[in-house]
Amino acid sequence: MANRAWALRLEPSHLQELDAAVRAVRARGTPLLKVTADDFPLPTLAGELRRIADVLENGRGFARVEQLPVERYGAAAAATLLWGIGRHLGVPVSQNATGHMLGHVRDTGHPLTDPGVRGYQTRAALPFHTDESDVLALLCLRPARSGGRVSLASSAAVYNGLLAQRPRLAARLYRTHCLDRREEQAPGESPYLRVPLATWCRGKLSIRYNRHYLESAQRFPDVPRLEPADAELFDLIDALAASPRLRLGLDFAPGDLLLLNNHAVLHSRTQYEDSPEPERQRHVLRMWLTPHQPRMLPSYFWGEPHGARCGPGRGGILPRDVITPPEGQPA
Repeated sequence: MANRAWALRLEPSHLQELDAAVRAVRARGTPLLKVTADDFPLPTLAGELRRIADVLENGRGFARVEQLPVERYGAAAAATLLWGIGRHLGVPVSQNATGHMLGHVRDTGHPLTDPGVRGYQTRAALPFHTDESDVLALLCLRPARSGGRVSLASSAAVYNGLLAQRPRLAARLYRTHCLDRREEQAPGESPYLRVPLATWCRGKLSIRYNRHYLESAQRFPDVPRLEPADAELFDLIDALAASPRLRLGLDFAPGDLLLLNNHAVLHSRTQYEDSPEPERQRHVLRMWLTPHQPRMLPSYFWGEPHGARCGPGRGGILPRDVITPPEGQPA
């Protein structure tokens, strides 16, 4: 893709604003979960972030901010940097049943075949999918020794491809499907969500898709069995998203911040290999956000128990108990 209108390299003045905001938050000792946009002032960069927010919702659905100065920060300061930027874009939501609002994407050594393990905790290849939030933010602190390339594909372009090639398969997106909750439900809750994979609301198409979770939900005996047409649908979605015509591949360098709208963009990651030294292994910070001005969505699109939370803080994974601090952050 020759057009790099989706990439933003910050001006020196923007980097100075970020440095000053990070220093101010850390000097005050404000717990990260309590830091707001007002606590993280960005006099001129805030305008650029508002423009990015509009691009995420009303434009191409993704953007990459390049060369944030993470190499001169430790992991904790980089987390403050990401949190502060995120608060200008929206409201963080929980990424797991423990209530982490800021996560660490790195290999834990567990296989993706373990039903209690999620993709970001492995080095496995992750096919095209969406996350359970409006917006995904990924800040690269260190890339892998090899692999770990991220690719994006427009959900609308994939949908148009389905309509052009197999319109009857496209219609199946509106049926109720079951998504595995990967052992992150609260006691007494269903271990899977019953949701459509597509919906229209106020003229906007929203897509959700995770083939691995759709297929792993089949381990529950009360989940309706996938039909051959479902496999055909999933195969075509995967093929369209991975096609050179629709796929945009991105190498992740230290300081790259990738922002994408999960309703409008599918993303994938290739398998990666790490260095043996822990301090050189792949490390990416992750946030899930509800934008300050999110798109309208029907409550059923989130599935229970998310359906009642379609205002600020909607989406995400409901914590089983109280929300805990971000991983590695003080209470």
